[in-house]
Amino acid sequence: MSYDAPFAGLKVVDLSQGIAGPYCAMLLAQHGAQVIKVENAGEGDWSRVLGARYGDHTAFSIIGNLGKRSVAIDLKGEQGKAVLWRLLRGADVFLEGFRPGVIRRLGFDYEAVSAREPRLLYLSISGFGQTGPLSERPAMDPVLQAFAGLTAENKGEDGIPHRVPVIPVDMCTALYAYQALSSALYARRDETRGRYIDVSLLQGAAGLQAIRMMASTLEGGTVRPGGVPYGVYRTADGWMTVTAIHDREWRDLCAAIERPDLAEDPRFADPASRYQNEVALNAVLRPLLETRDFAEWSRRFTRAKLLHERVNRYADFLKEPQVAATGAVAWLDQPGVSQAVPVPNVPGTAPAENGTPRSTSPACGQHTREVLREHGYADAEIDALVAQGVVGEAV
Repeated sequence: MSYDAPFAGLKVVDLSQGIAGPYCAMLLAQHGAQVIKVENAGEGDWSRVLGARYGDHTAFSIIGNLGKRSVAIDLKGEQGKAVLWRLLRGADVFLEGFRPGVIRRLGFDYEAVSAREPRLLYLSISGFGQTGPLSERPAMDPVLQAFAGLTAENKGEDGIPHRVPVIPVDMCTALYAYQALSSALYARRDETRGRYIDVSLLQGAAGLQAIRMMASTLEGGTVRPGGVPYGVYRTADGWMTVTAIHDREWRDLCAAIERPDLAEDPRFADPASRYQNEVALNAVLRPLLETRDFAEWSRRFTRAKLLHERVNRYADFLKEPQVAATGAVAWLDQPGVSQAVPVPNVPGTAPAENGTPRSTSPACGQHTREVLREHGYADAEIDALVAQGVVGEAV
């Protein structure tokens, strides 16, 4: 155990699929835990078929499984279940992401697993939660964005609510789940038994929007912005974001755009006035900002210490000198992918090193034989299990 690998020595069995559960388990792996990814024999975790495929992977499955070892098991039969029970011996953490009731039917609910491994921490990640009228409804990130109000809050200039494409509900749920597991692992040092942890996309979606949800409730549904002007404005060569919260920032903005008279306009005299006259303010500001390119505005706004930035595409972001200077992103080779892919380094961990197990996502069943050997299976037994379709190996 060290700062670089605080969870070294921990054994994690990850039966979750998609993004939220796998990303949580990936964070455990990045902090040193030995994570065994258990997938369906065949096509594996359904994240492997989301979007464009690259061999056995998609962008979703690469990010969600870095640093893990993959074992493919058919859990519909008793032999497959026996293999999973073998893997669970001595495990510290177990993750599952089925709809409520499914894991019990498989025979691996918390009561059954904790009876054999009493100190194990058991994490369930579901869509709508384990109880309630919607608990058994299938759910993914876009469903919870719509259900929890995020889609309604993200209206475009066309007036249509839009889903946020970067799966924020899945990602924040994964972070909440990792936080819950980390806290429980710390507390378990003084406990004789493990515990059950229930995390849902619904909880994650609510937590993600805590401030805006509260503000909407207090303000009757229309949330007042932190300051005006704020938002995205067209420039001569693209788009930029500009925000002026305090009066000082507004005055400095007026000077930077060579319109000091606006600072004296009674319609824009203070934050409340600027909010009430936002349409009139933007009617002046938008065409003015279109007259120069971003580089010129940034030179002026940087000198005035104003909040602003160019609206980048991902390709632009990845080329930014600041990204390289901070080591925010590593470029990693992955099996089946013809080029190195950008992978954000996990904050607080050592930077990823290309080609290492910690920085590589496995193919489905890539480590089946290796892991089963470690758990007492002889090669002849493994061969028989493979032949019977009980376990699978990477092709």
